[in-house]
Amino acid sequence: MPLILLNKPYQVLSQFRDADGRRTLAEFVQQKDVYPAGRLDYDSEGLLLLTDDGKLQARISQPDSKICKTYWAQVEGEASASQLAALRGGIDLPDGNAIAHTARAIAEPPGLWARIPPIRFRKSIPDSWIELSISTGRNRQVRRMTAAVGLPTLRLIRASIGPWSLDGLQPGEARCIATREAWLQLTQKDN
Repeated sequence: MPLILLNKPYQVLSQFRDADGRRTLAEFVQQKDVYPAGRLDYDSEGLLLLTDDGKLQARISQPDSKICKTYWAQVEGEASASQLAALRGGIDLPDGNAIAHTARAIAEPPGLWARIPPIRFRKSIPDSWIELSISTGRNRQVRRMTAAVGLPTLRLIRASIGPWSLDGLQPGEARCIATREAWLQLTQKDN
């Protein structure tokens, strides 16, 4: 079975069924017996990996693996150098310290799709984009980190996980990599 790279759309659950009738992965992934390697919040978008290889799933999703996940966050306000430094220095959250390995201001990512529905727009408060990478993945961690430095997240997109990225995938689109090739890419990324 392949490793599936899916661009999970906004307001889709990172699971295949939902008792409440919300959109799920079943709408986008027809492959049977694959499971997400990690999660991506209902109100976040971007790269989600799915596999039937339990060892690969564990390697990707376990915090001990220290695989970096890179996010693009559209935030309320203009990110200052001190706010970005605070993210890199570590934020004390109720469930422990959270550190961004990288945090930098960026322009809106090129080729970015429109979100439906769009984020709220306020004339009096600017917004900007930041890119940050983390190797942990606690519940709503990126959103809590940016809020802690005064930059509430309006839109969050996971751009990459380890060696894999969105690379032009539109929301709901997927591509597959052979499991053997995925292991090779992961091993090469570690070196």
